[in-house]
Amino acid sequence: MKICRTIEEFRRARSQLDGTVGFVATMGALHEGHLSLMRNARERADHLCVSIFVNPTQFEPGSDYESYPRELESDAEKCRDLGCELIFAPNPEEMYPDGHSTTVHVEGMDDVLCGPQRPGHFDGVATIVTKLLNIVEPDVAVFGRKDYQQLAILRRMVRDLDMPVEIVGAPTVREDDGLAVSSRNRYLDDDERARATCLAEGLAEAWELWNGGERDAEALVQAARDVVLNAADPEAIDYVQAVHPDSLERLDDRPDSTVEDGVVIAMAVHVGEARLIDNLRLDGPLPEELGDYVTG
Repeated sequence: MKICRTIEEFRRARSQLDGTVGFVATMGALHEGHLSLMRNARERADHLCVSIFVNPTQFEPGSDYESYPRELESDAEKCRDLGCELIFAPNPEEMYPDGHSTTVHVEGMDDVLCGPQRPGHFDGVATIVTKLLNIVEPDVAVFGRKDYQQLAILRRMVRDLDMPVEIVGAPTVREDDGLAVSSRNRYLDDDERARATCLAEGLAEAWELWNGGERDAEALVQAARDVVLNAADPEAIDYVQAVHPDSLERLDDRPDSTVEDGVVIAMAVHVGEARLIDNLRLDGPLPEELGDYVTG
């Protein structure tokens, strides 16, 4: 396995790979969620490449960019164990040299969910992923469904820009109690960790209602929100929303919020110092880890 620090070095190493390439973009501090993406990509291609880069342009002022964990040595070991052949681990100056002035923006898809609370975040994501896809030139790139808005935006971006890569959405990896695996879970103490399962419980409640015949998006959102409110103060909830799986059109604030095709319930909730996100497509299967929250 080779760790490349510059674009030129990576491209030289990439040119030596014969066959298809799978790619996973990360910011490091690798956990089981990241590793599952790597396994997925490795199964789909002849070679696996991973980027480890804490991208400054997707952090808002006052956020945790400076304190975000950087653990390249241990991350590299995990990548090696999974058969990764190339790691691209540049510094910010390599990716954003003096005079860098281009931003990628996907119109309209950052008006919902995390977009209003994180202005500029998805422009930062779209820009860095565009750059990474141009550098790595993968055949397939795997992203997690836990960041559903990010996944939908990247799919639209790749489609609109005619980029020759398949974007795969991999299932959210969850703890046994349903909590989505996240680097930010490390900020939770024992009490907060227990309360954080309200996100999973709220999603399971909405899923149960949908599969019982409920088609009013506003009612589905309210049911999920009520569950979260049992463990979190109202001001701790950034949002609970229902969106279309592809366009991210918000469905619960339309005059007629009846939904007959797919719907995703997504939420962002502050628990202690951690801002946690989660989502579930209600017309899909219920994750096994959420089964204990279903009463019917």
